[in-house]
Amino acid sequence: MVIKYNKEIDAIYIKLSDEKIFESDEEKQGIILDYDKAGNIIGIEILEASKKTNQPNGIIYEVA
Repeated sequence: MVIKYNKEIDAIYIKLSDEKIFESDEEKQGIILDYDKAGNIIGIEILEASKKTNQPNGIIYEVA
């Protein structure tokens, strides 16, 4: 998994898989899901990220 924040466009992208993007849908305003050919979610993009979190540059990573 890879998480990137682009401050120029204020977007966070969470890459869940290296599969090629087949289709993308905006599920809710500013939340875009990327799917592979089999319909699996392989990426999540959050637009206007700074409005949705108070720490777009900070990540807390936990493994349970």
